Amino acid sequence: MLLHKPDVWRAVLALMMAFLAIVGFWPSPVDKPVQGQLAATLFFLHWRGLPPWVNYSFVEASANVAMFVPLGIVAFLAFPRKQWWQVSAFGLLVSSCMELGQALFLHDRFASPLDLVTNTAGAVIGCLLAGKFLRFLKKRRAQRFSASSPSAEGL
Repeated sequence: MLLHKPDVWRAVLALMMAFLAIVGFWPSPVDKPVQGQLAATLFFLHWRGLPPWVNYSFVEASANVAMFVPLGIVAFLAFPRKQWWQVSAFGLLVSSCMELGQALFLHDRFASPLDLVTNTAGAVIGCLLAGKFLRFLKKRRAQRFSASSPSAEGL
């Protein structure tokens, strides 16, 4: 089963890291081309009743969380012997490298402590989701195995 092939997941993780490096070290903010459309969409949705707290900052923070959820899932599958908090710390490390690189090398980007928090939260969510899903599969497999094995009463 693919879920139990850490080497495959490590290769996927390497590709994800390359993608995150591109996003993190892009010379200008990656949402710059769509900022106007996003502002117009939020204005329209606010006019239609969307709560005002769903603003650009909320959307940006949510995107940061969403971007790191897959990292948490894949890292959890890539390193099955690690605890969820160890894999989550890996998410913090990746985010820290991105933010440090932005602070040191990119004058049109800025490092943000909030990005560290939201990125790490995404990695934590991903780890916990992957762990829950694997436990569910293990329990389901055990139930199927016990249901298909002959019972002691029938002997």
